[in-house]
Amino acid sequence: MIIRLDMQSDLPIYTQLMNQIIEGIASGELKPGEDLPSVRSLASDIGVNLHTINKAYTLLKQEGFIQIHRQKGVVVNPDGMPGITPEYEQKQAEQFRPMIAEAICRSMDKERLLQIVESLYEDISHGEKENA
Repeated sequence: MIIRLDMQSDLPIYTQLMNQIIEGIASGELKPGEDLPSVRSLASDIGVNLHTINKAYTLLKQEGFIQIHRQKGVVVNPDGMPGITPEYEQKQAEQFRPMIAEAICRSMDKERLLQIVESLYEDISHGEKENA
């Protein structure tokens, strides 16, 4: 999997890394049980501080996307991905709300916004079907 980070972005690098790994899992590019690079290795490969990678991995572990083993290293959760919880739905609503508000302010209609969401969903989930 190729990690693409924008070092000029306002979005923190650890968040960009988390998003890339989650998208890799969602698309099927990263399979359950698949090894991920060690913190040191990934930090060296992409040229960032190892604490940045460690923070991303820690948060991904807390969310249930990866497991970290002392001997085995870092792997995509072999037991499958975390399910939908009320807390997850609340988090999603909080993240969508400002994007929807901005779309309304820019006079984007509901149909166009839904088209964009559907297109992104298909784009990501299509990769999962190809990689199966």
